[in-house]
Amino acid sequence: MAIDVETKDCTSLSDAELAELGDICADGPAQIDIGLLSKQREEWVLITLARSAGEVQGFSFCTLERIGGTPSVLIGLASVRRTAERAAVLAALMGDQLRRAVLAFPDEDVLIGTRFIDPAGFQAFTAFTELHDIVPRPGHKATGEERAWGRRLAKRFGIDAAYRDREFVAEGDGAAPCVFDYESDDPAAVDSEVRRFFDAVDVARGDCLIAFGWAMAEDLAALA
Repeated sequence: MAIDVETKDCTSLSDAELAELGDICADGPAQIDIGLLSKQREEWVLITLARSAGEVQGFSFCTLERIGGTPSVLIGLASVRRTAERAAVLAALMGDQLRRAVLAFPDEDVLIGTRFIDPAGFQAFTAFTELHDIVPRPGHKATGEERAWGRRLAKRFGIDAAYRDREFVAEGDGAAPCVFDYESDDPAAVDSEVRRFFDAVDVARGDCLIAFGWAMAEDLAALA
């Protein structure tokens, strides 16, 4: 399956495209409706669309910015259609965003941050190129600086009021969280230790887990 990827300003996202995104979200557990999607169009700068045969297979709202001077790619609401080619779509989405990161922040390490409600979402951090120092990760006790990064991201995402920085979990208020919605086509491939991070995530309440990793300058340079 040939996948075409386009990243453009959210302001150019048409109502017809928005309806396509709604169809993708309907397949997942994140309870995202067209009203919330429309709001994301107003709140985010960029959207990446992955298409095959003219049909949108996946998308992610995103922005490239500096947080406290640190180059960052923040991924907001995102979803991948549940097909046999979903892994390739995920890699295409992440690849385009990393290529844009190296153009925006040449010769710098870049933080990639997002939110999940499913452990399979962590595959976004390895789908195109392996990110470094992913937090949280199995067998690693987060440092004070890593917990601080979790708090910074929670604040940037507007979910810091009920954020637990040792678990990297933000409690919900019953509303659907704007997460990176991805379901693996091989559930057995999801690390059992990663699954444990989600023991404290109450999906029905609208909880989510904040996670991030680093794209190193030398890895990004190869994408330029």
